[in-house]
Amino acid sequence: MRIDAHHHLWDLTKRPQPWLTGPELDPIARSFDFAELRPLLDRHGIDATVVVQSSSSLDETRELLAVAEASGGRIAGVVGWADLTDPALPDVLASLTGPLVGIRHQVQDEPDPWWLARAAVRRGLATVAAAGLAYDLLVTPRELPAALETVAALPELRFVLDHAAKPEIASGGWEPWAAQLAALGALPNVSCKLSGLVTEATWAGWEPADLLPYARHVLDVFGPARTLFGSDWPVCTLAAPYGAVLALAESASTHLPPPDQAALFGATAARVYGLT
Repeated sequence: MRIDAHHHLWDLTKRPQPWLTGPELDPIARSFDFAELRPLLDRHGIDATVVVQSSSSLDETRELLAVAEASGGRIAGVVGWADLTDPALPDVLASLTGPLVGIRHQVQDEPDPWWLARAAVRRGLATVAAAGLAYDLLVTPRELPAALETVAALPELRFVLDHAAKPEIASGGWEPWAAQLAALGALPNVSCKLSGLVTEATWAGWEPADLLPYARHVLDVFGPARTLFGSDWPVCTLAAPYGAVLALAESASTHLPPPDQAALFGATAARVYGLT
């Protein structure tokens, strides 16, 4: 089974996406539904997906769960949003019916780079672990130190690092991202998505050679048993179509034996998220 472990769906007629501002994002400033994604999955041999929240909304999470339920198993899991600091979080998580496999918050948008270290947030993360869910880390290099400390403090929680923590590819940035990623990868309870790299490069005119060192560093640090392919569709379309994103991940992993490629493109996501 081939799995795309990271994509988004949103309906702007139901709610705005607060991050979707500025003329550079105009190409994706519209609604995207699963009917538009499905032909791309079919064309590229993707059997199932994980859809990920894009706004801080419980209503959006419930809607994504309903879409997943109606997808005939093509959307095998939902990474939704819930307020980690809500004292009622256990009841909130219990009320979310459907293939909920994880929780995520846009930590990168928090003014405090150490937001993840707050006591109330840590309590919420412990609740996510107790519910048997994973937690997706949406961070940049600025928040990586807090992410590292948090992952170490909660060994019972399965963490998934989104977009390899968004290295500064467009400017050629490497350190301290590379060393911080290696430190995070040394902890056994965190996996990493090979996703989102094309939009960290120069959108117009990037070449595979610009991105492959970053992708291969992810594979070196986490190994295929803890690396998950994700398209980040439709955000990826700002810089590349679905097929080009998939081809980049395939190019980064051509040196791997078939069982390791199978892990990267499906088995790891199934295990980390508990997909059926």
